This record gives sequence, C-alpha cells and structure tokens, in this order.
Amino acid sequence: MDMPKLTIGNVTARLPIIQGGMAVRISRFPLAVSVAEAGGIGVIAGSGMEVDELAEEVRAARAATDGIVGVNVMVAVRKFRELVQAALREGIDLVIAGAGFSRDVFQWCKEADVPMVPIVGSARVAKLSERFGAAAVIVEGVEAGGHLGTDQPLMDILPGIIESVSIPVIGAGGICSGGDIARVLDAGAAGVQMGSRFAATVESSASDEFKQMYVEANEDDVVLIKSPVGLPGRALRSPLTERLLVGDYPEIDRCVSCLKECGKDYCIIDKLVRAQTGDVESGLVFAGTSVTRVHDIPTVADLMDRLVNEWRCAREGVTT
Repeated sequence: MDMPKLTIGNVTARLPIIQGGMAVRISRFPLAVSVAEAGGIGVIAGSGMEVDELAEEVRAARAATDGIVGVNVMVAVRKFRELVQAALREGIDLVIAGAGFSRDVFQWCKEADVPMVPIVGSARVAKLSERFGAAAVIVEGVEAGGHLGTDQPLMDILPGIIESVSIPVIGAGGICSGGDIARVLDAGAAGVQMGSRFAATVESSASDEFKQMYVEANEDDVVLIKSPVGLPGRALRSPLTERLLVGDYPEIDRCVSCLKECGKDYCIIDKLVRAQTGDVESGLVFAGTSVTRVHDIPTVADLMDRLVNEWRCAREGVTT
C-alpha cells in the first residue's frame, strides 16, 4: 500500500508531506533538500532572513535537488514582497504564506506560474484564498507551534474548510506520526504539514541545545506566550518564557524594523535567533503540542521511512 501523492497546482510530490517552514533559520536548504529528496515537499523559511540570504538558500536547494522545494514567508514581515519575489526569481516551486493575508502575492505567483498556498484558520479565509487564486490551503490548528491564527483544534475546523473549497486542503498542527497522517488524510485532507517533528532531525539547522529541548519536553514544558507580531505563540518553557508570561519583557537592544507592525514588547527575531544558535536560556524555542512525542533526532530519510511505515500500519489496523 502506497501513500497517496500530493498535487498542488503544477507540482506533484510522491508523498503527501510538507515540511513546515520554521523561522528563524531552522528550516534552511539542507532540511528542505532532504525532505524533497525523500519524496515530500521541503520548505525554506524566509522570515527573518535578508533578501540576498534567501536567494542564496533557494539557489543552493535548486543545485542540490530536482525535488519540490517551497518557501514560507510571513506576511507580517516588512520585506515580504522582496523575499517572495527573490525566491520566485531563483526558481522556487511554491510559496507558502501565513501570519497575515496578502492579495498581491497571488498575482506575483500567477505571473511566475508558481503555486501560492496560504495558511488559513477558517473557512472564510480559505474561500477568499481560493477566489484570489490559491492552488491549495494549509489549515493550521491551535496545536501548531509558533504563531497561532486560531484557537480551534485542527480536527474541529478541518472538515468545514474541506467542504468550503474545491482546492486541496493540507492539515497542520499536532501531527507527529504516520498514524496522525492517516487520521488527517482519512478526514479528507490532501496532505499534511509537519513542523516540530522535522525541527528535531539531523538536517535541521536548529542548534543541538534546541533539538535536545524537544527530546526532553513534557506537557508542562509547552506554553503560550505573547508575541509582538500580535498573535499568541506556542513555545517551550525557559527562563525567557517565564519572564514573558508575567509581562517582564527584555529590553530591545537594537531594532531593525523587521515587522510591518510590532508591539515592541521585546524583539522576537533576536530571541528566535538566539535559540537557533544555541542560547536557549535567553532565546525562544517555538514548538507545537506534538513536541512531547519527539524522543529522538533521526535523519530525514529515516524519519520519512518511519512515517510511511506508521501510516501503512495505521491503514492496515496494525498496532506499532
């Protein structure tokens, strides 16, 4: 029994698995290429990068694989247009965008003949996206890591969104195993997006300290914090999150105006960069609820094989 393929616009992946675009610099080209080579859709996270840096990442990915590689850029970042257009010029296969809604990006992607895939949290936004030309939508439930656009569980909002549009719907949030994939596909989704499970892989560009926090996390370690982006964020408990939870925000040393709108409570880019480079004490480690089921740091190839086998066992009713 083979997993179903995933077709989004003019690209088709052998496996219906999209690797989440995790910023800042967690999802770089080594991770995206490894997922693409294994049959899924690899994603480079452009948020928090400079335009030339993202262009170099896409070029490196294009040189390393003929597989499908996309880019994820938050609409909330000030250089959203420049980042997306740089990725399009370098030959990216699809564009994913969340943390806001942009009408313009649909036209940019149409002109480049590249599928545009917005992240949505409601049927209203999904229908609006389809009207503007989305090739698919990613439905992200409250279980996801990082910035959250809904307070509803994935399986509560997924059926209504699937019914509301005729384009492929991708489920995201809390997906960690092949059994989870089977559950979401059986609910009618065309595929899944997984972030946290890929953050703790050999090819992820997260620091060793970041990955170890994932491996050691339990339910009490997963918290919701306020983000200056204007959305709640799910992260792992640390000295920094303890401060954020009581409103004791670190002073901003240097502001580069990276966001279109920022609450300026603290610099979230600085805190994400710190964690990615190994300072998990004063850095911010984003994670989804599924992090409590991450117990190892496999290669992407091994993880993808595991997911396929788990999916197959789930479909055949075999307990793993």
